[in-house]
Amino acid sequence: MAPKKLLCLPSLLLPLLTLLLPQADTRSFVVDPDHDRFLLDGAPFRYVSGSLHYFRVPRVLWADRLFKMRMSGLNAVQFYVPWNYHEPEPGVYKFNGSRDLFAFLKEATLANLLVILRPGPYICAEWEMGGLPAWLLRKPKIHLRTSDPDFLAAVDSWFKVLLPKIHPWLYHNGGNIISIQVENEYGSYRACDMSYMRHLAGLFRALLGDKILLFTTDGPEGLKCGSLQGLYTTIDFGPADNMTKIFALLRKYEPRGPLVNSEYYTGWLDYWGQNHSTRSVPAVTKGLENMLKLGASVNMYMYHGGTNFGYWNGADEKGRFLPITTSYDYDAPISEAGDPTPKLFAIRNVISKFQEVPLGPLPPPSPKMTLGPLSLHLDGNLLAFLDFLCPQGPIHSILPMTFEAVNQVFQGVLERNMKRNLFLTGKKGAKLDVLLENMGRLSFGSNSSDFKGLLEPPVLGQTVLTQWLMFPLKVDNLVKWWFPNQLLKSSHPQTPSGPTFYSTTFPILGSGGDTFLFLPGWTKGQVWINGFNLGRYWTKRGPQQTLYVPRPLLFPRGALNKITLLELENVPLQPQIQFLDRPILNSTMHKTYIYSLSAESASEPMELSGH
Repeated sequence: MAPKKLLCLPSLLLPLLTLLLPQADTRSFVVDPDHDRFLLDGAPFRYVSGSLHYFRVPRVLWADRLFKMRMSGLNAVQFYVPWNYHEPEPGVYKFNGSRDLFAFLKEATLANLLVILRPGPYICAEWEMGGLPAWLLRKPKIHLRTSDPDFLAAVDSWFKVLLPKIHPWLYHNGGNIISIQVENEYGSYRACDMSYMRHLAGLFRALLGDKILLFTTDGPEGLKCGSLQGLYTTIDFGPADNMTKIFALLRKYEPRGPLVNSEYYTGWLDYWGQNHSTRSVPAVTKGLENMLKLGASVNMYMYHGGTNFGYWNGADEKGRFLPITTSYDYDAPISEAGDPTPKLFAIRNVISKFQEVPLGPLPPPSPKMTLGPLSLHLDGNLLAFLDFLCPQGPIHSILPMTFEAVNQVFQGVLERNMKRNLFLTGKKGAKLDVLLENMGRLSFGSNSSDFKGLLEPPVLGQTVLTQWLMFPLKVDNLVKWWFPNQLLKSSHPQTPSGPTFYSTTFPILGSGGDTFLFLPGWTKGQVWINGFNLGRYWTKRGPQQTLYVPRPLLFPRGALNKITLLELENVPLQPQIQFLDRPILNSTMHKTYIYSLSAESASEPMELSGH
């Protein structure tokens, strides 16, 4: 008879386990307006959250970063979904690899973190074009973030793909998403098109149902146009702002319910040519503690910043064009390399005064590696590889076309902020080659579409230059697929001329570790490690002098790693690089340089807001 009893045991345990686990139909996250609080499964609840962007962190490191956030005392993670990261071309959707946001949701579940989702469609985030796909600009007259039918058609098509995939992950359906933001700081966008906001709210409700909490986020000046009846209103501000005054203003728009700061700034972003931004630990912890004393729910932006790999950095327009650096360290509690900082431990101590913090130590900083200096050899001038960079051949046009018109979404110097004239000398009939670089489409600070390329035809004397050949360059493809075959090895020039490729190979002799690529003497360009685009360097401009190289990008002991540089301007006399065991993020080489259109505007303070 014993075997029969053993066979029955699982069937007896299953109903018991079912009773112990929270069931989808009993799960809820709602506002309790009578007591100015949230309720999670009927019990009073307050979230202390942090922002982390899966698209700025290699997938293999997601679990590490989320675990450290949970061990800090956080009970939720907040993140954006960048539309352009998942729909690179109309109707082409990517949710695999580093774009698998559902794998990220699963990792958050394993870390015991609830999720506050911000799917846009606009996200800012200092991300290329604020997360909007550049292919939208193929319709030059489109009005972004409005009820323009062309824009709404694209938005509807995207959300009808994304939101049904999100639906099973909603908290009341058994998932971990407790709330979803509609748009992002819309009150800071001068369009103030409430028909657009109502359209989005209706679309979210139609695709996600009535149970999920939908909310808006705005700075104090944006509440009028950013809030909408039926969406819970939250606000954002930093340690230096007047908390009492700002929360009082929020109460005019959301009289009852919990106070929520959806973006409490732990640091700030960096612009090329300006100093590295920091926020002091005492200022950040004091503001956090004051908000928690009020019973407010808080999300810290950022808790871990990460990196703008590839060409994904955005830019701001605040009286001048301000491209954002490759590093998105943000002076956050968890560094760009994933290491706990003193700010993290101070924040953890504050949180422990108000709610339980997981027991146990945080993991120590990851091992770091030094290597070099290493000498690079010249692979060739960019124009020497034109047939491989643009295998389909050039586009013929009487006048130059924009990047968007030729589907070039990414990719002697004229600068947007500096000068618009370049004095050339040459013989009659000479050919003019112009290399155009996208430094990042505007992610905040402008209502206009940010087209890239020669937006007006160049003029030589009084003559408009016509009959252009335009070559959309597939640089990543060249580095990843063609260079390993060592093409054009016999035709390498002896001296660099114009934009040039350099490379070398190197082994990892020890156990390896995270490292930081230092490029002393180099000017400006792009770097690839083993075919992976690390991002832009601009050593001459600063403040960022090193690029973060995560350990998983490097081949282990016994294999050769390859580094490739595309230097756009000037090569040092000794073309060498080094790998350091610490970053250099605050070294603006040319202190006299400012992003300015005139000497008079140089000293004007910038208004810094918006994510």
